[in-house]
Amino acid sequence: IPGNRMLMVILLCQVLLGGNASLIPEEGRKKFAEQNQAGGRRSPQNHELLREFEATLLNMFGLQSRPQPSKSAVVPQYMLDLYRLQSGDEVTHDISFEYPERSTSRANTVRSFHHEEHLELMPGQREDTQLRFVFNISVVPENEVLSSAELRLYREQIDSVWSREEDGFHRINVYEIMRAPSEKGELISRLLDTRLVHQNRTRWESFDVSPAVLRWTMQREPNHGLAVEVIHLNETTKRRHVRISRSLHQRHAADWSQLRPLLVTFSHDGKGHALTRRVKRSSKGQRRKKNKSHCRRHSLYV
Repeated sequence: IPGNRMLMVILLCQVLLGGNASLIPEEGRKKFAEQNQAGGRRSPQNHELLREFEATLLNMFGLQSRPQPSKSAVVPQYMLDLYRLQSGDEVTHDISFEYPERSTSRANTVRSFHHEEHLELMPGQREDTQLRFVFNISVVPENEVLSSAELRLYREQIDSVWSREEDGFHRINVYEIMRAPSEKGELISRLLDTRLVHQNRTRWESFDVSPAVLRWTMQREPNHGLAVEVIHLNETTKRRHVRISRSLHQRHAADWSQLRPLLVTFSHDGKGHALTRRVKRSSKGQRRKKNKSHCRRHSLYV
């Protein structure tokens, strides 16, 4: 819907430009500025119109007041690619990007979260084997129904020569932490998802963490975070194949803002239809050629 697309553009401008951006589009601000210069002060009617417009936008996005995001806020590339595909634009940043048809079929709202980096290390744990990810998802409104959630982890290709065919494999395990870690490092957790990967490919891996996020949002259970474990099989050399911590990849720290772990939630606020992927329309020439066969003269017989 064009109206929803314009609202998304306004929201992205607010996030990208921080406090310097208004909820009113640039053209609208210019128009009101010209009116003010011509007629002096803004009329009470115009001022009330702006207030109503802003209140409508805030209510639509579930906000109580105008957001003031940091100027350093980064929009994840995954969210931009997801929006482009959903709106019918087939051009994406990642050629391997797959539209999450199943997740979006029951949702009309998608949110992304980054973890609190200062809570990564747990007592008695080594950072190269297991890390803790705590996501602050308190901004999700209580009236929204969560349908699914996924943890996205980025892994880089490592060029190497393996003496055996089974070398170069890693297993990535994702757990929900059921209780806060003890001082001795004892961790009570349950396995949510696992995957066996090979370090000969660069791509994002998506892990289903819906059971944990549903407990935190719908059942209001304590959120102790997730634990990610990378196991190097067959004594494979530890080459830091998976990007799970900034400290493990100092040489590529500049890419961390876009390659760090990402929690994505899919929910429905009950106010609209579920997300559906729009198919880009064909050109007018193609449509005209296709419909030409329907406008022919045919011989009639009596």
